[in-house]
Amino acid sequence: MKTKKIILFASGSGSNVENIANYFKLRKDVTICCVLTNKRDAKVIDRCNRLEITALSFNRQAFSKSDFILNMLQSLEPDLIVLAGFLWKIPETITNAFPKQIVNIHPALLPKYGGKGMYGMNVHNAVKKHKETETGITIHYVNAHYDEGTIIKQAKAQLTKVDSAEDIAAKVHQLEYEYFPKVIDEILLKQ
Repeated sequence: MKTKKIILFASGSGSNVENIANYFKLRKDVTICCVLTNKRDAKVIDRCNRLEITALSFNRQAFSKSDFILNMLQSLEPDLIVLAGFLWKIPETITNAFPKQIVNIHPALLPKYGGKGMYGMNVHNAVKKHKETETGITIHYVNAHYDEGTIIKQAKAQLTKVDSAEDIAAKVHQLEYEYFPKVIDEILLKQ
């Protein structure tokens, strides 16, 4: 059986990266080739060192002003590219080269609270401000536009009037940890 290869992109602490790595840790049929980050001092690098996963940081020049990252991705031949808390928009050269192979997780029920600048606490504060009674996660394919790719899975959490933005974030994180690795696994099985 061919080993499926995943490449992860992250910008922050890497809690989703660690969760995904732990999910696939004992699997012989899936490997995480590397984690790529746009921040040289991102905490995800520390997690990767501890998890013994190759981590590389890059700048905007390498990512969107040249074909450096595109060429690297093509040379690694991933089965799936996973955005696990990655904040930069993926260049069209990359989305065109990997159609239906790039997956993102968004901390809201798209199409609500999506688009440029809608990430992390920005989303949770907006959900709180608009007095939503539910929120959740959306796992979707990545295309040339922020948060507009085909939806693969949504999972919901109920909210109460007393939930703070931090409470909302905690509920969303629980859904991310529960569903993201499973959905990645399901996508790989269908390939």
